[in-house]
Amino acid sequence: MDTLIYVGVGGFLGANARYLLTIWADGLMQARWGLFPFGTLLVNILGSFALALFGAWFAARTGLSPQLRLLVGAGFFGAFTTFSTFANESFSLWESQGTTAFLLNVALNNGLCLAGVAFGILFGQRLFASG
Repeated sequence: MDTLIYVGVGGFLGANARYLLTIWADGLMQARWGLFPFGTLLVNILGSFALALFGAWFAARTGLSPQLRLLVGAGFFGAFTTFSTFANESFSLWESQGTTAFLLNVALNNGLCLAGVAFGILFGQRLFASG
């Protein structure tokens, strides 16, 4: 039962952070560049980078509580990033704006999120290396 509480608290915080950041980013970017799911793209990139960075930090430390990993990793970042919203928004782009907008969203989310993970791991390994 404790595990569910840690994941749930992290999820509550992550989902609310995602919602607020998405609203802010969409309001800022869509006014300038038109309808595109900028907020979802932003949270997925930031979440991919930050989860990888957190993983590197966690791996470099001994004696950390496994509950911390659940709270932050599974809970916060699990709720902060969103594959289902990305998939739904991609399909909506395909229907409303065509193949180009769809492919752009898919390419940006996949490419930039994978790059975010790579940079998060590399940066974290350098930042948190012992010695």
